[in-house]
Amino acid sequence: MQLFDVYPLQNITIDHARGAWVWDDQDRKYLDMYGGHAVISIGHTHPHYLDRLQTQLEKIGFYSNSVHLPIQQELADKLGKLSGKSDYQLFLCNSGAEANENALKLASFHTGRKKVIAFQKAFHGRTSLAVAATDNPKIVAPVNQTGNILFLPYNDEAALQACFQSQGHEIAAVIIEGIQGVGGIHVATPSFLQQIRQLCDQYQAVYIADSIQCGYGRSGQFFSHDWAGVQADIYTTAKGMGNGFPVAGVWIAPDFKPWHGMLGTTFGGNPLACAAALAVAEVMMQENLMENASVQGEYLMAQLRALPGVTAVRGRGLMIGIELAPEYAELRKQLLFDKGVFTGEAKPNVIRLLPSLALTRAEADHFLDAFRSLL
Repeated sequence: MQLFDVYPLQNITIDHARGAWVWDDQDRKYLDMYGGHAVISIGHTHPHYLDRLQTQLEKIGFYSNSVHLPIQQELADKLGKLSGKSDYQLFLCNSGAEANENALKLASFHTGRKKVIAFQKAFHGRTSLAVAATDNPKIVAPVNQTGNILFLPYNDEAALQACFQSQGHEIAAVIIEGIQGVGGIHVATPSFLQQIRQLCDQYQAVYIADSIQCGYGRSGQFFSHDWAGVQADIYTTAKGMGNGFPVAGVWIAPDFKPWHGMLGTTFGGNPLACAAALAVAEVMMQENLMENASVQGEYLMAQLRALPGVTAVRGRGLMIGIELAPEYAELRKQLLFDKGVFTGEAKPNVIRLLPSLALTRAEADHFLDAFRSLL
């Protein structure tokens, strides 16, 4: 059987990994400054992570949500403490798209409305409603198309105000990435997020903070929305939550009242997934990784802004976009094949950095040296 060919692949086969480094099957070493789309949050094969997973697997790997699974409550308690949102409710699922799908469904249940405000260059996932709220017509199939999504310019306060004034009582939710990832590392201004909170309160709409890529400590705060001093009604998390194990969460404000059957999942919140998420949370707390993300990110961005050929540097913490002049279009490929450094990209000419939150100063300098030499 052939694999369904939907991924453009680099001609590299990764064999093993440790910390911020990966090795291919030829034993060549690479610095991982991308973490597999912001997934590797505490470093590859962290000893505590491996121990947590092995211990849990030897006990029980899976049972369904039809019985009590105390490890779910253990995770909820730890995440409440880590994020400072202990009064919220947690629904566990498997992926970012699934988290956003459930968040949008919850908002519609809660308000009895259908319309959703999303933003240009947004990426919220590839499932039915999540992809409808994603600003990329190429990946929206005809069956996913709906007139219920309203796309507005990102950070445009006048456009948001006008939309609510004309349709506010039809709007179920506003969904926004605190920092757009696939869209090119664009940071929502604090005043824009504050305006979303104010208008959602005024019109009884739901503020959904998509924190799939920009959350989980990557910005230097647990949620990048926290920089604006606002509380969203629903937060969605995934990617770094399990350090590579599929696990996601929907964080739900206390005024949302659940009923049996409202949401559901087969694999979400299984014991092995919870063990992975607990290991990540424990390492983040023990190693002060949010603070490290902030410190190393500020250092990287300051160094990058001083380099020729760099037209803009955007981001917070260890979520960084480097916009390059057109003549540097091949630089990302050269970083990988000439210098052994993995990075991400956003069209047309942005290099994305999403490394482990445990990135060291020496590893940051290794990247900067490689980057400078190619420029």
